[in-house]
Amino acid sequence: SLYVSEYFSQSAQKLSFYSWYGNAKLFHFHVPEDTVLLRWLLQASRGKGPECTSMEITVHFRHGAPPVINPLGTRFPANATVRPSYNISITLSSAVQNTTFVNVTTPAAGDWFIAAHLPEAAGRIEVKGFSTPCPYMFQADMFVLRLTDMPVLEPGVPMPHTVVSPAKPLHVKVFVPKHAAGMRFQLSSCITSEQRACTVRVLLGSITLPQSFQRVLTCTGSINCSLVLESPPWEKWLQIMVESLGSANASVSVEMLASFTVCRPGSTSSFLNFISLNQSQAGGRPGAAGSSAPAAGEAPHNTSSQRSSCLQSQPVVREDLDVVSVRYRLLNGPSVPVNSLSPTLLLLNLNTGMDSGGSLVLNLLLNKTSVSLANATVVACVSAASPVLSLNATRHCSTAFSQGYPLSVSTASAEAMLIVLYPQTDDWFLSLQLLCPKGQGECSTAEAKVTVFSYLTPCFNDCGPYGQCSLLRRHGYLYAGCSCKAGWGGWSCTDDTKAQSVGTQNLATLLLTLSNLMFLPAIAVAVYRYYLVEASVYTYTMFFSTFYHACDQPGVAVMCIMDYDTLQYCDFLGSVVSIWVTILCMARVKKILKYVLFILGTLLIAMSLQLDRRGVWNMMGPCLFALVIMITAWVHHGAKRKHCYPSSWKRWVFYLLPGITLAFIAISVYAFMETNENYYYTHSIWHVLVACSVAFLLPPRDKHKKPWAWSQKLTCRYQICQNDREELYAVT
Repeated sequence: SLYVSEYFSQSAQKLSFYSWYGNAKLFHFHVPEDTVLLRWLLQASRGKGPECTSMEITVHFRHGAPPVINPLGTRFPANATVRPSYNISITLSSAVQNTTFVNVTTPAAGDWFIAAHLPEAAGRIEVKGFSTPCPYMFQADMFVLRLTDMPVLEPGVPMPHTVVSPAKPLHVKVFVPKHAAGMRFQLSSCITSEQRACTVRVLLGSITLPQSFQRVLTCTGSINCSLVLESPPWEKWLQIMVESLGSANASVSVEMLASFTVCRPGSTSSFLNFISLNQSQAGGRPGAAGSSAPAAGEAPHNTSSQRSSCLQSQPVVREDLDVVSVRYRLLNGPSVPVNSLSPTLLLLNLNTGMDSGGSLVLNLLLNKTSVSLANATVVACVSAASPVLSLNATRHCSTAFSQGYPLSVSTASAEAMLIVLYPQTDDWFLSLQLLCPKGQGECSTAEAKVTVFSYLTPCFNDCGPYGQCSLLRRHGYLYAGCSCKAGWGGWSCTDDTKAQSVGTQNLATLLLTLSNLMFLPAIAVAVYRYYLVEASVYTYTMFFSTFYHACDQPGVAVMCIMDYDTLQYCDFLGSVVSIWVTILCMARVKKILKYVLFILGTLLIAMSLQLDRRGVWNMMGPCLFALVIMITAWVHHGAKRKHCYPSSWKRWVFYLLPGITLAFIAISVYAFMETNENYYYTHSIWHVLVACSVAFLLPPRDKHKKPWAWSQKLTCRYQICQNDREELYAVT
């Protein structure tokens, strides 16, 4: 046999602490057919700075779809199917880099996904530039060993083969046709080269993670041994590996035989009507949309035809709505007939390769008037790759290599719902059958009507009122995740364990908005001291900070007067410009120079905020430059007057020192104390402290200016005005 090794690599990604699915870094690989060995090379590394500590990285694996993970231990939505992912942990302790290998023998062909993340996020809000986070990098590479000339086992034809040695197992494959109800594998004439009874182990199927249903058959001696597989995967290659358990130097000769039991579907009359209907709607064009329906239609209602077929297939139209958004529509109406003689089958096509990043939602509703037997139950099974063709009370909803999802409806409980999170890429089948408690003979003539609603959505229920559905991308692959707010959690933001009450949400909104009213004293002081430009800036800041925080709330207490991004930009701009004009006002420079610096600084601040809105130097840069100007001006004034400036000790004790203290406390709260949990009151304290510090730091008015004399400036009475007209003399 000829083996070919192939290598696939993807660029490294910077890991994040986990708070929602968007923090997990996804890697998407495609394993080719006839792969007999898959090896993952996982490389993790961290920075060398003092901020880098020991860290545990969790890596999840899944075949067919992104792994469904739950690192935070939150609740999933009701009726959602959750199967734990296969994961390993990689620890970065004293070593800067860690290399780990993961081997998978006879892996399933198709899409494989790896998701990696750091532990739960601490929830601290870090200001960009104040702290340097440690970079943790992760890279996944894939090695595959593929057999180029894997022998094909033809159904019904015995095929002799030889296992050379235990170190070199034999690999063969057989193609499973459509409508295969069962497969029988038989191994016979097993004998070693030493003419002794042999012992071999046969592995049927491929390994899939997180769960693998690979079937094992051990044969000892020359007697025939066989294995029956019910509902093997349709239209797929099935790998078979034969291993010798004998001595190392002895070869083993075996003879293998595979045979299939084919299930004959019902009448195709509805399918032919479906084709003609689509061709008439599309103007007779071949290959029109919807013409890929299953090649079996609704069964006729006569009992003889139902007895002669083992399934009744209903044509389903796949309607693509948007990215990871599909609606399935039954051609013969939303209701399907279900009887006890053979299962009713619906095909849900999810094999485009771009459907596994959403949620498959299935609703069943029983028409109670359609069932003549009160105790009858309609059982259903949703499975991938192949349908379950025999539904009864004792048989589990499982196929040859996978476990399906069972459902049931009855007159007592007429509605059932199923949510499959990140369904694997494949053909999905819905099987329905009517069961009676006293046996199938009791309801041989009965028929139930079940309404089926099925669709694929990026996020179930659009993440609810306390979540936001985000479309994520890894290269060309798109998938969706929910980002929760207001303390809600879970896959679809349905876990209210840590949720904020409506009262808490209202309190947070009131604190963050009304705390901006503390700028009113600063505005009043500025107006009283004739600093009208500064007062205008403070008014601008108070207005936009109030309505930005009213729009920024995560819960239901939200009010947006304009676009969120515009409000955020205006809030950040007003905050930095307020600090800029306050420090320049304290510098006591000439008016013409002060106003030039006001305008020039505001333009530069607006430009820097557009480049990086959350950078710490967008605030610290103007502040430090304004402080340099202020200190230079104060030194100049002190040298000119031959004493300290400002000269009054009362100015220092009662105004400057309290204002500077409040400003430092505000910066400390803003930079080091804010978290996601305490944001609404720590940020409100920041508003109060900054506004109060501005009121203390504004310098007194110029001595030559008199206080506002409203009674002299705004009058409603007659006044005797002095006549300053000059006398004109005529020269004669």
